Amino acid sequence: MSDEELCFRSATELVRLLHRRELSARELLAAHLKRIESINPQINAIVTLVPEHAERAAAAADEAIASGDPLGPLHGLPVAHKDLTETKGIRTTYGSPVRADHVPEVDSVVVESLTKAGAVTVGKTNTPEWGTGSQTFNPVFGVTRNPYDLSKTVGGSSGGAAAALAARLVPIADGTDMGGSLRNPASFCNVVGLRPSVGRVPVWPSADPMFTFSVAGPMARTAADVALQMRVLGRPDPRSPLSHHVPAERFADSLERDFSGTSIAWSADLGGLPVDERVVQAMAPGREVLTGLGCRVSDRDPDLTGADEAFRTWRSWYYVLTLDELYRQQPDAFGTSAAWNIEVGRKVTGEDLVRAQRLRTALYHRMREFLDTYEFLVTLVSPVPPFDVEMKYPESVAGVASESYLDWMRACYWISATGLPAASVPFGFTPEGLPVGLQIVGRPGDDFGVLQLAHAIESATETGKRLPEFVDSKAGSRP
Repeated sequence: MSDEELCFRSATELVRLLHRRELSARELLAAHLKRIESINPQINAIVTLVPEHAERAAAAADEAIASGDPLGPLHGLPVAHKDLTETKGIRTTYGSPVRADHVPEVDSVVVESLTKAGAVTVGKTNTPEWGTGSQTFNPVFGVTRNPYDLSKTVGGSSGGAAAALAARLVPIADGTDMGGSLRNPASFCNVVGLRPSVGRVPVWPSADPMFTFSVAGPMARTAADVALQMRVLGRPDPRSPLSHHVPAERFADSLERDFSGTSIAWSADLGGLPVDERVVQAMAPGREVLTGLGCRVSDRDPDLTGADEAFRTWRSWYYVLTLDELYRQQPDAFGTSAAWNIEVGRKVTGEDLVRAQRLRTALYHRMREFLDTYEFLVTLVSPVPPFDVEMKYPESVAGVASESYLDWMRACYWISATGLPAASVPFGFTPEGLPVGLQIVGRPGDDFGVLQLAHAIESATETGKRLPEFVDSKAGSRP
């Protein structure tokens, strides 16, 4: 099997080869490092590469295989971590000049979980400054380009991770999601991103371990590869007080499921959001695909009243909690969007927080009752396809002007406000060849069910197998 062929295999396939001793961790790493060297300079997905660190980890993985030691679910798999995620001894910049040379002394619990399960860290993936916004650019490393069109954005804030997956630089990656940062770049790059239920994936270190809008989670090219990561990411940890005490082994079960009779709410625009016509057309076959799986599909919009205010209020409050002190010390080192969030957050009052929490509580119970009737909500991820990489954000959507950089992200961040599990799964393409995903929202705690439906959709459409021409042209022979 050639190096190129190895990089095009799924994570689940690679794990089987490693466990059977048909492939060594060092061979697998060498193939991916070679590909990173060839392709990454053109897309700028991996911004800090640590080949020596990775080679030591791969060697240790091979020694464990040779010794007959117990092997973890991710044993020998190369992984890249988001540059918001703490990595012991590896630079973590948060996309900010203030932290350009920051080297953490601890691993985050996400990195700790992945590497204990045998994953081999190769480096860090690009993110917007402090994870702000869904367009991946920052003053430290610049922009990340979309492998499907190098003139377009990858979304964000886990944009580097999505681009690295789409370009076959790594088989698995991690990210975070407050307002869509695992889902939007997945949609823009034709991969799978899961926003887990609040508390499903432990978060540490954190300025507020009980903050329930931001979550960590996995990204990969298939739902099965996402589930593979959830087997280790979903384990509870006492450092994260909200973490679930639900067996992570559930994610080792088969994703195959008969969806006959499953009731699904289909919402093309979440009750009236402006949507680019290219996205409308790419999503249009969705109802037919779901019906073909045996689902009972109804056109129903959930009542998301209060989602906007609740999200924006708590988001701005969180910016003050995490960044205000640093902003006071070095205001000129902050970009416009991050500074705006802090300034807005400074004006938030106790009364504002009370109202936001009441709105969110009512929203949760309305969604819970909505999903008593419909097991899943299937809707859009983003109202626009990938846009010009030089644009900070779309200034308008379907002729409706954006008042702030957040407006075009509402399809994701309204769902964030519900606290429910949600995933983006590859679904269609625009006439220009730009990816468009579908967002699947599940019942409280039903992360596994969301992945089952994602798996069914990707199996029915095989959209995720469509490669970027830029990547395909460099692939050589492959399966």
